[in-house]
Amino acid sequence: MGSTNDATAFFAKADKYLMNTGVPFSPVVITKAKGTRLYNENGQSILDFTSGQMSSLLGHSHPEIVAVVQQYVAELDHLLSNMITHPVVDLAERLSRFLPPPLTKSFFLNTGSESTEAAIKIAKLYTGRFEVIAFAASYHGLTQGSGSATYSAGRRRGGPCMPGQLAFPAPYAYRSPFRKPDGSYDWETEMDFGWSMIDRQSVGSIAAFIMEPILSTGGILDPPKGYFARMAEECKKRGILIIMDEAQTGVGRTGQMFAFQHAGIVPDILALSKTLGCGLPLASVSTTDEIDAGCREAGFLWLTTHLNDPLTAAVGNKVLEIVERDDIASRAASRGAQLREGLVKLQQKYWCIGDIRGRGLLQGIEIISDAETRAPGPELGQVVSDQAMARGLSCNIVNLPGMGGVFRLAPPVTVTEGEIEEGLRILDEAFAFALKGWKRGAL
Repeated sequence: MGSTNDATAFFAKADKYLMNTGVPFSPVVITKAKGTRLYNENGQSILDFTSGQMSSLLGHSHPEIVAVVQQYVAELDHLLSNMITHPVVDLAERLSRFLPPPLTKSFFLNTGSESTEAAIKIAKLYTGRFEVIAFAASYHGLTQGSGSATYSAGRRRGGPCMPGQLAFPAPYAYRSPFRKPDGSYDWETEMDFGWSMIDRQSVGSIAAFIMEPILSTGGILDPPKGYFARMAEECKKRGILIIMDEAQTGVGRTGQMFAFQHAGIVPDILALSKTLGCGLPLASVSTTDEIDAGCREAGFLWLTTHLNDPLTAAVGNKVLEIVERDDIASRAASRGAQLREGLVKLQQKYWCIGDIRGRGLLQGIEIISDAETRAPGPELGQVVSDQAMARGLSCNIVNLPGMGGVFRLAPPVTVTEGEIEEGLRILDEAFAFALKGWKRGAL
């Protein structure tokens, strides 16, 4: 059992030796993670409704994943980057069976930032152009290229971005100023406006539009039906490649293997990470034979210490095997429907839940502080988040400028029906506590 003195000493040591990276430390010290549960120093069980850093698709320490790690860390962990191995080729082959044509070729990296960085470089080399479009609420990483295409966070005081960065209005239906006469979201006019701005700003050298099928860090923004089909038409009209960043949405979480399949489109380049490694550092970049050949001719070079590592590739191969065998996408759809139904009931009960959005087991709830004006409610959202954690539920809240506190709910797809109900009950208690004594519309 941990004590107050132990915790004080722990955080004092953390403050002394760990550099501040801009992310505040959680006050909860986790000592064990198993399945859908986290355990703190006092042995308290905490439901993990964020899948770690939105990554542990199959839960923590899945026994089959553990067995693969144990085998390969003992037999074949890491080699020269040009030494390809059976796990790497097997993973590329298995992934290709899930990818829609003409996506056929893949290689493997570590993180989401690295995968989007590589995807952007591929697009620039293949097209010979340099401009990159991204949504105004995007998050694609924080390395130089990916960070330049990230507009939701991390842009301040970092010096010049990469040349040619262009922002496109994010499809934020709840707060967009573009409205039809009946008050509904007019995404068609918004898209026309966005492209008119792009066409004016561009110097005629657009390589790619990098996009998330659901903008997660930007607030779980799930574009309306028809949005991406129209977007693909506009990109094709201008000869622009589509890079789809499925770090959080890929590998079944939204009810399809890839979230872009909901829209019936196929990107030119696909970046996966997070869910592919089930919590281990594995990412991939996939593209077409044509783009692969063009990049080879242009002299594409991507060489990192852990390019095509066998250990993590073996893990990814096992993840895809389990996803297919256990029909993880269907499971995400059914458990996601249950979660969504419960969230709708909470919205009917608590006026401060302004909007619910998402797909499958990636759901978001936006907190407001005034039912009439829909003013953002980040402070209220933080109280709810803190109360949920105290009651045994970990859920991530995003507080970014221009939006209220938005909860991201993304439990492992192995979550049970009973655990979904448990999480909803805790959220219910947390909202009730947070609103107790507060006047409607005032913080």
